[in-house]
Amino acid sequence: WPTVAFALDWTRPPRQQAGTPFFYLATEQWRYERLRPADFASPLGRRLFDGKHIADVNALGARLGWLPSFPSFDRSSLDLADEAERAGRDVAQHVVGELRSGRLRFACEDPGSPENWPRVLTVWRANILGSSGKGHEYFLKHLLGTTENAVRAEGSPPEFRPSEVTWREQAADGKLDLLTTIDFRMTSNAVFSDVVLPAATWYE
Repeated sequence: WPTVAFALDWTRPPRQQAGTPFFYLATEQWRYERLRPADFASPLGRRLFDGKHIADVNALGARLGWLPSFPSFDRSSLDLADEAERAGRDVAQHVVGELRSGRLRFACEDPGSPENWPRVLTVWRANILGSSGKGHEYFLKHLLGTTENAVRAEGSPPEFRPSEVTWREQAADGKLDLLTTIDFRMTSNAVFSDVVLPAATWYE
């Protein structure tokens, strides 16, 4: 399973994204944020976080290569490779050129744009919905689109909004097209899933 899941037959070690920043953006929780990175900074520091939103810092980490972030860009990596081949350029040079020209952006800079949504989510050895995922109501509304009144919180006022990440007035709801759970128990994640695949685990 790890070989297939993490493409270990292509490259090692895999650059896996941490779940927390992925779900923070995918479930639109950043739109309700009222904490700022500057709130956590040392008063003796250089005030680098002033005016920044947590989503801005996340995007900065992705741009600088510190934080793997998927999807990486607002275009498919397969399309980018095809474009580079048609142009007769090295893929890395093509991507850098597109980024510098502004024609290509990091997906985490506009998580509400449809081309940057996660469309298929397979959950294995986890019970995200109703259990380990923090902010269950945001998962329901923004990832699954299950109900309009799941989130009672109001969005961030203008002074708390990001400066580098695109803010869309209408938040995205129901991003996922397919949720699959691999488990041998009817967990809460399985209850919300489109497909449940039974699987033996270490219990057996």
